[in-house]
Amino acid sequence: MKIAFIGLGNMGGGMAANLAKAGHEVRAFDLSEDALARAVEAGCVRAASAAEAVTGAEAVVTMLPAGKHVASVYEADVFPNAAPGTLLLDCSTIDVATARSNIEAATAKGLVAVDAPVSGGIAAANAGTLTFMVGGTDEGFARAESILAKMGKAVIHAGDAGAGQGAKICNNMLLGASMVATCETLALAQKLGLDPQKFFDIASVSSGQCWSLTSYAPLPGVGPTTPADNDYKGGFAAALMLKDLRLAMEAAASVDADVPMGTKARELYEAFVEADKDGRDFSAIIKALQG
Repeated sequence: MKIAFIGLGNMGGGMAANLAKAGHEVRAFDLSEDALARAVEAGCVRAASAAEAVTGAEAVVTMLPAGKHVASVYEADVFPNAAPGTLLLDCSTIDVATARSNIEAATAKGLVAVDAPVSGGIAAANAGTLTFMVGGTDEGFARAESILAKMGKAVIHAGDAGAGQGAKICNNMLLGASMVATCETLALAQKLGLDPQKFFDIASVSSGQCWSLTSYAPLPGVGPTTPADNDYKGGFAAALMLKDLRLAMEAAASVDADVPMGTKARELYEAFVEADKDGRDFSAIIKALQG
């Protein structure tokens, strides 16, 4: 299958490489020459533009920073060049309203579109072990599933158009709030004189157990290896967590949902990102909570 892949950043690059490894002809495009060169080295075919990548493709995957970028690429490059019936898979994390409007616009053009944001981070993108949350019709999901499975370990149909984005931001609001709670708890345990590893051993098998503790412990030398063991480099940048928390707050406001913990997590990450000049992992917020 010929697949256009637009957006080859930290996540997109690994995803496109896995599609090429699976035997697809991946026509890749990115504004960054370095990112494009890496994709070519990984087996993708260089496209001179997004429009060129889309022309003749049976499916188009986008992995872009925000809703405005996806909408712009769809209008300028995808819609004028995609053949009727082409499958569009937007794996970006964007706002629900734009995801829905993009799918509506694609449907009106005779295309089949789904929103399919991911969970798992850079390591999972490279390893092909992402989780995809998909919004769209049954037909769209059925066509998208086999493609997404080449890049992930789980592909779940979340519901109609926009449901993938809704699931992603709800998941990441929970992650952001639980990481803050994990960090403040570990900081408190240290100040109470508890050995962090001993506390980890207790909490990881007790009622306080959560993914932020047992799989992504924010202290070096505690639990499995995480970005904390690499001076909080790599992983999931705090700025990206803040982006997702802002999207969650926007979605909550649109449906009049009360999200006090999500709101507080957003406030804490806003302060942390503003002060942090090193682009560290979101678990580095423990530094702010340790005082």
